[in-house]
Amino acid sequence: MEALTEFISAVNSVVWGVPMLVMILGIGLFLSLGLKLMPILKLGTGFKLLWAGRSATSGDKSKGEITPFNALMTSLSATIGTGNIAGVATAIFLGGPGALFWMWCTALVGMATKYAEAVCAVKYRETDDNGNHVGGPMYYIKNGLSSKWAWLGTAFAIFGSIAGFGIGNTVQSNSVADALSSSFGIPPMASGLVMMVLVGLVLMGGVKRIADVAGKLVPLMAIFYIGAGCVVLIMNVSEIPAAFALIIESAFTPVAAQGGFAGAAVWAAIRFGVARGVFSNEAGLGSAPIAHAAAQTNDPVKQGLIAMLGTFIDTLIVCTITGLAIVVTGAWTSGDTGAALTSAAFASALPGVGNYIVAIALSVFAFTTILGWSFYSEKCVQYLFGVKAIVPFRILWIIAVPIGATSSLSFVWLLADTLNAMMALPNLVALALLSPVVFKLTKEYFAKQGEAAKE
Repeated sequence: MEALTEFISAVNSVVWGVPMLVMILGIGLFLSLGLKLMPILKLGTGFKLLWAGRSATSGDKSKGEITPFNALMTSLSATIGTGNIAGVATAIFLGGPGALFWMWCTALVGMATKYAEAVCAVKYRETDDNGNHVGGPMYYIKNGLSSKWAWLGTAFAIFGSIAGFGIGNTVQSNSVADALSSSFGIPPMASGLVMMVLVGLVLMGGVKRIADVAGKLVPLMAIFYIGAGCVVLIMNVSEIPAAFALIIESAFTPVAAQGGFAGAAVWAAIRFGVARGVFSNEAGLGSAPIAHAAAQTNDPVKQGLIAMLGTFIDTLIVCTITGLAIVVTGAWTSGDTGAALTSAAFASALPGVGNYIVAIALSVFAFTTILGWSFYSEKCVQYLFGVKAIVPFRILWIIAVPIGATSSLSFVWLLADTLNAMMALPNLVALALLSPVVFKLTKEYFAKQGEAAKE
């Protein structure tokens, strides 16, 4: 086991090394420039389409199983999770406050990546043997690229089906069990069994039930957490300008050791900011387009405009709230890391309740991540083995929940983090090769919108 851990650690340092970070930021920047910064400039249009896509209109002939709004909520259910609470804290602990700046950079170019993913997902989706729409990187590689690239789609499906059990299941249930145990004294096994039952009840209803639950839980929980975070910031409002100055300054200059903080080089800020940013918003990972492929829409560009909001909401709103709370309260020098650091920040501003708010938010976010990722991994398994594999997969997924809640997961974290990078590789190659299609569809869509506005 020790030899295996060492081997995966070596692979991890390669796949999350300079080439990977350059590739993620590079593809995002290439797509942003190719789209003439459209994802940033058309943010308002995305929110209008999201609001309009809350329900399918009567007589709507759009193909798909879930509303455009619920497709984004399913995607967000998987992205807003431990990364927004524990991941941001870990990035600041390892890379200093400057890591937050690099998370923002990752998100700004990641909006274009997420947009392109959803455009390709809807454009190249298929209908399976059960009559449901399926899509994602494995399908846009298969249907959008020549047959010589087909192995890349298979590779993505293999990595995605295994990674889900780590990043989307056991890691999440372990985070919930840990948060509930430390804050409320609930035994991990009890948390694991309750989660197993709840996940089972939702999963057996398929994507429609997952989307319905996500469509209600995600907005409520996000508003609750953002509201609490804003209270923390208001109580430390005089510190906010200095916090922004520190974040920007430490993004480009090393941070000296202070208090419980060990100090960090600029490279650490970039590495952990980008890696945790991708871990949190999943732009470039190829997971979110699997949810967007099931949306009731006939227009790839419209769904792309909605999809890009996922990165904006996840990183530029939720992660920023967490990061600023940690910096303005001074908790970042405490020596704590992970969820404990975020709890310490909230508790210092809201004594007696702050740590409970973080525990509840973490639990709900992690629970919805288990639901969202179950759909992602299921579609990867279905791509490899067909619809007959769906029920066995769901049973395995449900059984894994209590195992994760009661296990030591340092190895699983390492494996999941490595497989995340392995998923990103085939997806980023596909996005680069399919970028002319994305640019063409985008240009045509906005040309039509311009003509319609003149009439």
